[in-house]
Amino acid sequence: MLARNVGPIDRFLRIVAGIAILSLFFLYPQAAWRYYALIGLVPLLTGALGTCPIYSLVGISTRPAKRI
Repeated sequence: MLARNVGPIDRFLRIVAGIAILSLFFLYPQAAWRYYALIGLVPLLTGALGTCPIYSLVGISTRPAKRI
């Protein structure tokens, strides 16, 4: 399992962006490009799970550090 590396603001923005992009899939049923809107699953899932594989590769974390 990947470590959580997505902070609360980042998670919120990812979820909102994912829903917005996925809504295009349902709003335009006859459009030829509508299947490209399924890319909205990526930010939605990374926001919901709280982990981003690209952040892990680069070594970035927007999650606040735990206080002892």
